[in-house]
Amino acid sequence: MILVIIPTYNERDNIARIIPQVLAQHKDIHILVVDDNSPDQTGKAVEDLMAGECAERLHILRRAGKLGLGTAYIAGFKWALERDYQYIFEMDADFSHNPDYIPDFLREIEHSDLVIGSRYVAGGGVKNWGMIRQMISRGGSLYSRLILGLHFRDLTGGFKCFRREVLASLNLEDIRSNGYSFQIEMTYRAFLKGFRIREIPIVFEDRTLGKSKMSRKIFLEAVFMVLKLRRDKNHFQL
Repeated sequence: MILVIIPTYNERDNIARIIPQVLAQHKDIHILVVDDNSPDQTGKAVEDLMAGECAERLHILRRAGKLGLGTAYIAGFKWALERDYQYIFEMDADFSHNPDYIPDFLREIEHSDLVIGSRYVAGGGVKNWGMIRQMISRGGSLYSRLILGLHFRDLTGGFKCFRREVLASLNLEDIRSNGYSFQIEMTYRAFLKGFRIREIPIVFEDRTLGKSKMSRKIFLEAVFMVLKLRRDKNHFQL
């Protein structure tokens, strides 16, 4: 089975639209929404869908408050590993990750262990981003590649598909990042374990509804976390 994990905080305007589109991509897809007690009642919108025709394929994990992107995914990964899901996706709720790419991921994961949706390989790109944001994103990936010795072009993107074995092999309790550096750390740890990692092109379109979760604090966390990851390389290989 396939699980798509969608973390949410104030995504009510998007969640009811994206869930049917994700489920339509493959008959074996289930969705787990990890909601951080959204004030806009995102969780209630999901539960309303669960009461209808999505009941068997839609699940929700409610958390007490806004605890961060990384911990949301870790909670989702643990939930998936307690069940019989073989492929586990990370995906945003705001349509910056187009559900129509899911079949491309599923084709690639048949002979890979981790598939990354990349904005910076041939065929990939971004829409509705200003020049400064593009420079920060590209610069962040370049900085991470140089420090960590990786060759992947897009290290900060959050549209991914893992084989179950990858997540089961990592010590999820030991994951240190909680912002956008979480994406860098997960790829780095999988790389150090020797898993097969593949990038496929996606076009990332900036959200049209809701507000971005990016902040100066999240950016600075990523800068310093990359240095910590490089320092502790030998620990991750154990």
